[in-house]
Amino acid sequence: MKNTVALQTPAVSAYSVPTDAPEADGSRSWDTTSVVVVEIGAGAATGTGWTYAPPTAADVVREQLAPVVTGLDAFDIPAAHEAMRAALDEPGACGLTGCALSALDIALWDLKARLLELPLLRLLGAARDTVPVYGSGGFTTYHDTHLAAQLGGWVHGQRIPRVKIRIGEFHGRAVARDLARVRAARHVIGPHTDLYVDAGGAYTRKQAVRVGRALAALEVGWFEAPVAADDPAGLRLVRDAVVCDVATGGRAGDLAALARTVPAVDCVQADATRIGGLTAWLRAAALAQAHGLEISACGAPHAHAAVAACVPNLRHVEWFHDHVRIESMFFDGALDPTGGVLRPDGGIGHGLRLRTEEVGEYRVA
Repeated sequence: MKNTVALQTPAVSAYSVPTDAPEADGSRSWDTTSVVVVEIGAGAATGTGWTYAPPTAADVVREQLAPVVTGLDAFDIPAAHEAMRAALDEPGACGLTGCALSALDIALWDLKARLLELPLLRLLGAARDTVPVYGSGGFTTYHDTHLAAQLGGWVHGQRIPRVKIRIGEFHGRAVARDLARVRAARHVIGPHTDLYVDAGGAYTRKQAVRVGRALAALEVGWFEAPVAADDPAGLRLVRDAVVCDVATGGRAGDLAALARTVPAVDCVQADATRIGGLTAWLRAAALAQAHGLEISACGAPHAHAAVAACVPNLRHVEWFHDHVRIESMFFDGALDPTGGVLRPDGGIGHGLRLRTEEVGEYRVA
């Protein structure tokens, strides 16, 4: 007879953390980042997951997801995942509800690894020992000196050999400034560091083609979200017209949305804290591989480090400034990107422990 370890009712908390400076990309601006943290127990272990979503995502966990996972077997994550999806069937498991599901799914994988006293990397099965990262920030609100300090810290301080900045300022209406910032970034990092840009979907199709051709002269190798993600025909047009690799998918709320963009890009992006947790992220990696493409993990580097090491078609993980800052504040066990790689093998589960008391001042729900 099967021995089960029943899931306890998850606990959820929400936090709001001011950014260290005003931030913006091609389509939005912000000065705070919201984090929803889920903890779920079974036996003598507790797993932790999180997502970057409005505090109301915590209500989704409490009211819609907790009732359907409580009492299920902690080892049967696919069953719990499908139960959560079914509970969200009417509103759809994407957007706010998808973020809530993602946080709980990440917590379930951490819990399972802790019950087995294994690093998550070992539970999933490693494809590599290290995970490449790229420094990501360069917000359009940054003054040139701020931009130079951030990029220089990654490249010359931590020896990260690839970095990304935001362009598409004012919804694509400041192309001259966009290109000036790219030139400034290239000057700071030198000729031997890979330079990426993220337009936040701000450009029109033809505008993105023109910008992409200008980026080639500056040896930019990665053009993220040149047009809106819900315009796969536009993505395909840009991809076929420019030298840079075109990527998108980081804001996809489910696999169906991601699948619509996969045939139109050079590299697939997916965010485990948004698309459905580690369960869905692994499926996204398989989807990319089926199309002969690599996958890049978008944001939340500590949520992605272990799972990213377990797929053969990984390109890299985004070492995103906002999330790095928050994850270093919120958790013991934060990773070191020096040399441009993470080594996700530092403890059982995902290796992180929530600093509940230390971050209490940011709690809002």
